[in-house]
Amino acid sequence: MLRTHTCGQLNKSNLSQIVELSGWVASYRNLGSLLFIDLRDKYGLTQLSWNDTDPSFAEACKLRHEWVIKVKGVVALRPEKMINPKLATGEIEVRVDNLEILSVAEVLPFEIHNDDKLGEVSESLRLKYRFLDLRRPKLQEMLAVKDRYFTQIRAYFHSHGFTEVQTPILANSSPEGARDFLVPSRLYPGKFYALPQAPQQFKQLLMVGGLDRYFQIAPCFRDEDTRVDRHYGEFYQLDMEMSFAGQDDVFGIMEPLMIELTEKFSNKSIINLEADNSFRRLPWREAMTRYGSDKPDLRFDLSIQAVTPLLANSGFTVFDEIAASGGAIHALVVPTGASFSRKVFDELVELAKKKGLAGLAYVQITDEGIKSSLTKFIGEHKFQAFLDTIGAKSGDAVLVGAGPWLKLCGAMGTLRLDLASRLNLLDNTKAAWCWIVDYPMYEAVEEGSLAAKQGKAVDFGHNPFSMPQGGLEALIQKNPLEILAYQYDLVLNGFEISSGAVRNQNPELMYKAFAIAGYSQEEVDQKFSGMINAFRYGAPPHAGNAPGLDRLIMVLNDWDSIRDMYAFPKDGQGRDLLMDSPNEVSPEQLKEIGVNLK
Repeated sequence: MLRTHTCGQLNKSNLSQIVELSGWVASYRNLGSLLFIDLRDKYGLTQLSWNDTDPSFAEACKLRHEWVIKVKGVVALRPEKMINPKLATGEIEVRVDNLEILSVAEVLPFEIHNDDKLGEVSESLRLKYRFLDLRRPKLQEMLAVKDRYFTQIRAYFHSHGFTEVQTPILANSSPEGARDFLVPSRLYPGKFYALPQAPQQFKQLLMVGGLDRYFQIAPCFRDEDTRVDRHYGEFYQLDMEMSFAGQDDVFGIMEPLMIELTEKFSNKSIINLEADNSFRRLPWREAMTRYGSDKPDLRFDLSIQAVTPLLANSGFTVFDEIAASGGAIHALVVPTGASFSRKVFDELVELAKKKGLAGLAYVQITDEGIKSSLTKFIGEHKFQAFLDTIGAKSGDAVLVGAGPWLKLCGAMGTLRLDLASRLNLLDNTKAAWCWIVDYPMYEAVEEGSLAAKQGKAVDFGHNPFSMPQGGLEALIQKNPLEILAYQYDLVLNGFEISSGAVRNQNPELMYKAFAIAGYSQEEVDQKFSGMINAFRYGAPPHAGNAPGLDRLIMVLNDWDSIRDMYAFPKDGQGRDLLMDSPNEVSPEQLKEIGVNLK
């Protein structure tokens, strides 16, 4: 071994011992006749010292930042004025007898030990030299936290009788809602594998195979644009599935785990728990109406109210026409909002327009009276009844929007979050968990979309393998847009953490569900032959979900970007600047897999 101890290990108990250390030169201070160097490894810092009579002094004076060295010396007490109580090794130093230079380093492209200056360094430069960026204690600690986090999750599932299974990486294309990464087959020219967007089909096949309880920390691949909470190309999810289980069984397994992870890997206190310590459940339609989102941030109470019956037929033409055409009118009471400036209200109106609304009405309730353009159109008695019903009082403002229901929900939800920021309601010491349940099985396709061009009227709104509420009877008798599914999302502080469902394991029911979305039986057999065939041989009822592990630990710790959680991340454009990928390949490689470039 090239060391007897690490750089975070020595203390007063090691005095007078002869030790060997190896590491990187973190800093050096040459005082003429004395030289001090801080030696760093993953475990900490140890101060080394030389005086000008030491045999290796001249060689040590050549050392610079990030050179890799090995030293041998005696552990001694530091002079009292040099003791550093912030370091585990702060009371001692190693007086070096022998020095060996293991590797020299060129001048660094950026400083890695001053986080204050790191903001001046472009992300592209940091990613190009990611091996240097990884030497920063902050990134080392993030990776160490992630390791402990994965270990905790594995221990939890093993303790609950789950078996960890690795499912295939080279798989088939499936409609998971994102673009596939395709891999051409050399053995079968013209055919392709797809990297799995999720192990969905395989985990259901494991249930048919009698595994009963499965989990996996699974790599998933989706060709989607990056976001602050989504890494390009690849991510990891906690994939789990249970046989002879329904929605409540999944919740019963997942909630204690999420509480455990919140308590062990964050400084947040959990709020909004039900009396039995379970998570709050919100039907999708209620979440969209009250919070304007299917991933609502419940750390604050600001809620949207449906007021169509109160303001329809009020004499205000815009509201009357929207209500008559099947649209909706929603209101949001803003505490202390009456004091907002005209500039703030103008910004809120503009935000509503960006989200698709024709405009936004607002009301200021002051001690002097009500200020609103709506009072010119709506009778005083009706308007006061409206304010009383929604609980608006003096000092409040009220924002009122109208439009198609879904578009209106999204716009009001955006305003809600904007106001939460303005009013300092986003408390990072709180963790507000909830389940969103009762998702629509189908959604109307957008005009001009690929699905519309293919003649489809509806498509799956969520996971296509979910069990519709009401079973086959609902699929036959109900309007597709009114069918609900046993689908659920787990949400934390405004972020979707997990999606899951009770699965459809009945071939007849599955054919019908896909037929409504415009898929023929032949297409279903072609795309999902493995599952369809398996379900003909005795498939147990089963359910599961798959939290995004990287996103969860990011939200729990309020880390700025999901990319820092990966040892070697892609940049915002999906490039690996360190390894220079994606890149071109040789004509010979393309020929071997039967691919021509245009």
